Amino acid sequence: MADAEALILQALNVDENPIYLNNLANLLTDQDRANEAEALLRRAVELAPGYVDAHYNLGTMFMETGRTDEAEVAFRCALDYDSQFVPALINLGGVLIKAQRFAEAEAYSRKAIDLDATRPIAHHNLGMILVLTRRLLQAEVALRRAVELAPDYSDAWLHLGNALELANRDAEAEAAYRRAIELAPEPANACHSLGLLLLSNGRYAEGWQYCESRYLSSRRFGTSLLPSVDYPQWRGESLQDKSLVIVHEQGFGDSIQFVRYAPLLKALGLRRLTIVCPAVLKPLLETVDGVDDVVSELVASKPAHDFWAFTMSLPLRFNTTAGTIPSHLPYLHALPERIAKWQQRLPVHGLKVGLVWKGNPEHSRDTTRSLPGLATLAPLWSVPDVSFISLQKGQGESEAALATGSLRVTHLGGAIDDFADSAAIVTQLDLVITIDTSMAHLAGALGKTCWVMLPMFSTDWRWLRERTDSPWYPGVMQLFRQTRLDDWDETVSRMAAALKVWTKTLDDARDQAR
Repeated sequence: MADAEALILQALNVDENPIYLNNLANLLTDQDRANEAEALLRRAVELAPGYVDAHYNLGTMFMETGRTDEAEVAFRCALDYDSQFVPALINLGGVLIKAQRFAEAEAYSRKAIDLDATRPIAHHNLGMILVLTRRLLQAEVALRRAVELAPDYSDAWLHLGNALELANRDAEAEAAYRRAIELAPEPANACHSLGLLLLSNGRYAEGWQYCESRYLSSRRFGTSLLPSVDYPQWRGESLQDKSLVIVHEQGFGDSIQFVRYAPLLKALGLRRLTIVCPAVLKPLLETVDGVDDVVSELVASKPAHDFWAFTMSLPLRFNTTAGTIPSHLPYLHALPERIAKWQQRLPVHGLKVGLVWKGNPEHSRDTTRSLPGLATLAPLWSVPDVSFISLQKGQGESEAALATGSLRVTHLGGAIDDFADSAAIVTQLDLVITIDTSMAHLAGALGKTCWVMLPMFSTDWRWLRERTDSPWYPGVMQLFRQTRLDDWDETVSRMAAALKVWTKTLDDARDQAR
């Protein structure tokens, strides 16, 4: 490479030719000298504005370094001079997928296929778009075409697995994921997808192991980032007289669900157990048996530990199966002073039912798990002698604040500061009705009766397949699954009927107890 670079530099000294600049930029890109390469490509298009290859190479460099807006501009420049330049059509489609501009991405991907149907990546990109827009049969056709053209195309096998899993064809999805793992030079993403599929089917022993790949990929996804500490990750070594720190990852609900392992860790002889979590979880997690300290971040002033562990790695370390889930409830508790704080704000008449109908809009599954709005729950208002309490925080909060008195909704979510506040409210309720969000795990961990509404499409792994209960929260949780795609009305109607029966049963039991 050094010889090639020297020869091109000699040529450039004689003639600052855009082609030479482009060639040298390609050489430097291969050597991870991106800044120098970018300067050369910018000079090339300055000298020759219609030089399509230079625009394309500039766009590719931006795309690979996450500068998607600049990549889009560069690919569009290439296409301004050659509207049928297939590589630019394909990569522009890829950039638009990342920007979630699926209609535009589809148009460019289909145009690339019309011009040259032999390029596997064009079919792969189209397949991804079709998966993301829930046209699963068409997605399967596109992705199978990609792997026909390139049988060793691991990403195409991975996304074929995604399409098949979303279509509830789990056996075929598993085979596709395993093929992707065989082929991928870095199989972490495919391993993680396979792990989640196995967990969805209750195959925990194998699933936990595959899910460890979530933090091993250099193409980082999720929020499982390795902590910057100089002590090792716990992989099952003896904890007798040792210290361990549990590191929060992913969502609030994940920490709430898996903090149940704290007492089990202490039972292994652990001398000191620390939890690192977001500040809004801190006062709640301090109520867990066996926890010595809860901090918002690992800082230098804190003493070093012998080991650290991710929250979601604990089931693996305890060899958890569907039959050995540590399911003692409650394992979280409301603080007495917080209970007193909220007691006077709760309705005094009727059974008290908490409501959550929307989750974090940044969540990858939020469009399927969240309800369209508070009005979707209207059938519940017909149940007599029930006071509804809105626990909604963030998205959907304005709806609750505007709810009329006739809906019997008391909105408390806007005044909630942290999960200890939420726990204090939930503890004083009779029932929580929620979508699949952290509130479901909070209610379950508190041992509170909880009804969870689940979408038919892209249901989270932890709710397993088809069950109406949860082994993670036995005796207190009931699952109301959609029976028709995207149809929450039918789900809520079933829930309203169940609420009528439940309130009558509870009233009868209370009358008998008097």
